[in-house]
Amino acid sequence: MLLFLFMRKTILAFFILCFNIASAQELFVFTEPASNMAARSIGIRMNTMFMKNVHMDRNEVFVIPEIMWGVSRNIMIHADVFFNNDDKNFKAKGASLYLKYRFLSKDDIHNHFRLAAFGRYSKNNGFIHDGSIDMYKTNTGYEGGLIATKLINRVAISASSSYVHAFDNGKYSLGDDFRNAVNYSLSLGTLLFPKEYTSYDQPNLNFMIEMLGQNTLGNNKQYFLDLAPSLQLILKSRMRIDVGYRFQVIDKIYRAMPKTVLVRFEYNLFNVY
Repeated sequence: MLLFLFMRKTILAFFILCFNIASAQELFVFTEPASNMAARSIGIRMNTMFMKNVHMDRNEVFVIPEIMWGVSRNIMIHADVFFNNDDKNFKAKGASLYLKYRFLSKDDIHNHFRLAAFGRYSKNNGFIHDGSIDMYKTNTGYEGGLIATKLINRVAISASSSYVHAFDNGKYSLGDDFRNAVNYSLSLGTLLFPKEYTSYDQPNLNFMIEMLGQNTLGNNKQYFLDLAPSLQLILKSRMRIDVGYRFQVIDKIYRAMPKTVLVRFEYNLFNVY
């Protein structure tokens, strides 16, 4: 009996270790991968974005507290609230609900491929800064799309595409040419440390580089393309710290804040229920 219990714990620890090795470098900073958080887990995030409004020559801060729920191995839900100081008063301006459903998984040792569908609905009463649409900070509307993620050893590649539709933000209205758009992204992540795993308590250091773009679908078609390098530290497989810098490389649309510094803290609770 004691031998059976020892073997069961050893096998369980082995699979936990393999899971953390496989998933560490695909927790992207500016995008979501097709993989989900662990089932029956709760995650808490604090996202802080620092931006300079180049047209009004002032610094703006967005703070987005977020709670995540691993409903099952295939379904996860995020809920968040948007705070910012764009009208010189720091207060809540909106909120959003995000759902992701992973519908395909092909797993091997240190090698897997996953597909997921996602959707987000956002409500916002803040000032509309840009011609671009952003359901995570500034716009009211909805978004839906697909994500594909491939992991090979220490490198993860992820791509996504989505359709977004924006409504007016209360008294702040949008032009018809800026209500519909297509988003797309390409993300690359690699594990820098550790070189070899001996325990799931080891810290992970990951490097990411992500490309994020948008094309509007109105008569006056416009677009942008950004790059976003970042570093990510994971401690004891449950605590995560992200630092990233997003900047434009192609700007064919009006944007007041084309650069973003993102700092994120995340903590996960496993087997909550």
